[in-house]
Amino acid sequence: MPEGHDATPTSPVDVLRRWEDSGATWRVVSRSGTELRIALITCTGDEEMDRLISADPALVEFVADRTSSED
Repeated sequence: MPEGHDATPTSPVDVLRRWEDSGATWRVVSRSGTELRIALITCTGDEEMDRLISADPALVEFVADRTSSED
């Protein structure tokens, strides 16, 4: 593995928390049953950088009924 690469799996909740901690935002794009599709938005709020797609129960609980990190 390349130096500095962390092989430890990261939970979707950890991904969102790190994204928020860096000053960026996220927005729920869709909910389908228990699956969430979340857009990871730049700090300036003008560009989607990635999407997080997960049905992880901890993520569903973390997001709850919010539509974005700004809720």
